[in-house]
Amino acid sequence: MSRRATDLGEGGATMTTTQSRPTGTESLLTVDGATFGYGNVEIVRELSLTVCAGEVVALLGANGAGKTTTLLGIAGVLGCAQGSVTWLGRSDRAPLHTRVRNGLGFVPGDQAITPQLTVHENLRIGRGSVAGALELFPELEPLLRRPAGLLSGGEQKMLSLGRAVTARPRLLLVDEISLGLAPLAVARLLRALRGCAADGMGVLLVEQQVRLALKVSDRAYVMRRGEIVMEGTSEEVQQASHLIEASYLDKEGGDDGGPGADAW
Repeated sequence: MSRRATDLGEGGATMTTTQSRPTGTESLLTVDGATFGYGNVEIVRELSLTVCAGEVVALLGANGAGKTTTLLGIAGVLGCAQGSVTWLGRSDRAPLHTRVRNGLGFVPGDQAITPQLTVHENLRIGRGSVAGALELFPELEPLLRRPAGLLSGGEQKMLSLGRAVTARPRLLLVDEISLGLAPLAVARLLRALRGCAADGMGVLLVEQQVRLALKVSDRAYVMRRGEIVMEGTSEEVQQASHLIEASYLDKEGGDDGGPGADAW
């Protein structure tokens, strides 16, 4: 098992973390030296990560670190300028709709529902079953005839996550599931993600609420300015939280509304 020494800031502090992955489990996603961006502007550079079946992997970092761009690149919304994205053992440059047919689920951070349609209609246009979504989130059942745009933020997230999960993807990408939600709603959604992994799904979770993400995840990667600067088990990253906070999360988030110390 290899090790990685990570530079954590201006003070020269370093921490060595384990480049770990579950043993004896199927690798669903391997990103190797990938560069993603918009036009000629590179946002994420030489990124490498893995997600295996049955685990939740957290991707952490301040606003502007490149987390959402990473998900869009993995999903096929953005092209891969260099490096590779390997999906189920095959190099994949297919667009999002093809990857979804092949077993990818994607819950974006912005609105993932059709607001003028009812909850029931939103569930029907997904690839999963309405009954399956209601089994996962029974809170939606009394809301089936309500326009989705009139739901609370937490209910909308349940709707979008339930629609994605009941399609039974092999790999689920989830962006900022806690954004703007009450703690009880966030806890409910994160328990659902942990249950997905227990059923054998791989989950890659982008999240700014670091403590919450580390509680539900098995492993974590930390991004800064488009690059991975730390990786390891969630326990290892949690133990280094004081170094991460002091070195860059508070500074990088301070100017653009990022999490700063509150994320911890």
